[in-house]
Amino acid sequence: MRFAYSLPRIVRDGASDAAYAKAPARVKHIGFFGLFGSGNFGNDGSLEVMLDFVRTARPTADLLCICKVPTEVGPKFGVRSEWINWRPKSQLLLKLDRLLMYLPSEIVRLIKTALCIRKLDVIIIPGTGILDDFITPPRGIPYSMFRWCLLARIMGTKVVLVSIGAGPIHHPLSRWLMKTAAQMATYRSYRDRISRDFMNKIGLDVSNDCVRPDVAFALPEPANLREPSAEGETITVGIGIMAYNGWRGDKADDEAIYDAYLCKLQRFVCWLLSEGHGVRILMGDAADSPTVERLYRLIVNAYEGPGRPAVIAEPAHSLHDIMAQIAETDLVVATRYHNVVCALKLGRPTISIGYADKNNVLLAAMGLGDFCQHIEKFDVDLLIEQFRRLAAGRKGYEVSIRETNALFAESLRDQNALLLSRYL
Repeated sequence: MRFAYSLPRIVRDGASDAAYAKAPARVKHIGFFGLFGSGNFGNDGSLEVMLDFVRTARPTADLLCICKVPTEVGPKFGVRSEWINWRPKSQLLLKLDRLLMYLPSEIVRLIKTALCIRKLDVIIIPGTGILDDFITPPRGIPYSMFRWCLLARIMGTKVVLVSIGAGPIHHPLSRWLMKTAAQMATYRSYRDRISRDFMNKIGLDVSNDCVRPDVAFALPEPANLREPSAEGETITVGIGIMAYNGWRGDKADDEAIYDAYLCKLQRFVCWLLSEGHGVRILMGDAADSPTVERLYRLIVNAYEGPGRPAVIAEPAHSLHDIMAQIAETDLVVATRYHNVVCALKLGRPTISIGYADKNNVLLAAMGLGDFCQHIEKFDVDLLIEQFRRLAAGRKGYEVSIRETNALFAESLRDQNALLLSRYL
């Protein structure tokens, strides 16, 4: 049985594999900008994809990563790294900086940013939901991105936004800062239609912008990828969790959201176990480890079957680890966007319990639009009903997913060719 799906509109730029092969090397110094090194596997996976692409296509280029935690990114990816935001190290200077309304540190940041940019020909901002204000105030990444893009524009360094996510941006100042930063980019592509539409809605001219799949779809498949279990066999379900405390991430105010989310997941997992299914708990950020442990304890305490519950919870440190774990599953229920990406990349039918519309749009593109709920109000009985429907028809959905993955791969190759021919 075949299932229809609707792809996000992909604007073709006239690039081709021939252009990819023949593009002349014009750029010597390339920067990568983003919230890398902070423990988020999706962000680091996006960086890894673009680093591999540029290193293969431009092996002599000098690379620099401008990131959240250079001490993590440098050793992990073998690339020179700088801080997005410099800050004083000594407590005395920190106190003095606060006393002077952070003016001294901002002057130093401007100087350091300018000195860094003057050595670069182009700055690539690869993937990630860089254009939203999830758990960040205006003075966080919205202002930092504005500062880097503004100085790059002044100094003649190109900024390239590649398959980025955008919106929502709730704070008016953050909205202006991010829109203005994006306005100064030489090239913009979005990982889905709603990101492009959101930027258009807040006043950015997107007439020359295009939609391309998330760059993490270009990650290699794990070596242990197996064929899904046959129909009628017991299946293993991946449960992707998240340490979620509301959009603002305020644990003091939103602990109830977190508790309700985990209690509902515990109820669903116990139902899966009662039906004879195996379960793997998946994380997507280093910050998720305590949540994995807490959910596992809730499951063990509520489990009424014989012996220990058939639940596997292994540590992970990258999207490669996550994909290796997903390769051992047959169906996935996940919250984090890049857990969903990895599951679909491996052809696993997926249910989303997401906190933003990006999950819903991606699942719709894969023919899975009926299998989404919002994390703050999801219904366990509905989730069980969705699971039953997806499990019963999963072989047909796997066909839709494979076909869409092939289209995504072609679109990403086209984008790489375009970047090489025009910007790198």
